[in-house]
Amino acid sequence: MGALVDFIVVGAQKAGTTALFDYLGDEPGLALSDVKEVHFFDDENLDWTSPDYGRYHARFPAPDGRLRGEATPIYLYWPQSLERIRAYNPAVRLILMLRDPVQRAWSHWRMEYARGVETMPFARCIREGRRRLFDAEPWGHHREFSYVERGFYGEQVERLLQLFARDQLLILQSDDLRADPNRVLAAVRGFLGLPSRPPAVAPREVHVGREMDYGSTLTPADAEFLREIYARDRARLAALTGLSFN
Repeated sequence: MGALVDFIVVGAQKAGTTALFDYLGDEPGLALSDVKEVHFFDDENLDWTSPDYGRYHARFPAPDGRLRGEATPIYLYWPQSLERIRAYNPAVRLILMLRDPVQRAWSHWRMEYARGVETMPFARCIREGRRRLFDAEPWGHHREFSYVERGFYGEQVERLLQLFARDQLLILQSDDLRADPNRVLAAVRGFLGLPSRPPAVAPREVHVGREMDYGSTLTPADAEFLREIYARDRARLAALTGLSFN
């Protein structure tokens, strides 16, 4: 099968994974995929009884001693993706970027609205709009309309930790990357076993949302509605990781 990919940024969408991937592109000890999001382990068109990993490896530079990695943030959320990753490389290291789930949902909606994929207002999407996932395939999951569902971090991390050892997972926060990228990158280097480097990175903005009229705002009522939805899962995440979004 050849040299395996060493690490994967598995989530979460709209939580700074693009910025992290951009920063990691400057690390001399890393060989990243030719695109940020490879979308291999969430590909439902593949024969997962006998997957062609050669197609996956073709997205990376030839093995040259550097660690190979990619960032496809849907992997945390999409059914069977983590199980497929474990079947591929049970020793892989996983990086998880998290963001306040309310802000993540709002940012996700803005992206889909700007792309023209979404036409409903945010308030409706996080309420009755969630019914659209009942008609999705796989059932209950949707690549675009999963504004609320992707924010159940506790449930998703619990599933991840049933498949991988805790020391294979590094959890980071998007706010920390924005405020102090050098500290976050130092944590990543330590996690991946790379040599330490002096702080030399200036904060950068990557993949900022479009400025346009979205026709919606994140209202206090919407934020409170989502916080109530996430309350139990937030406690679950805190129990698993010690991480809490206030």
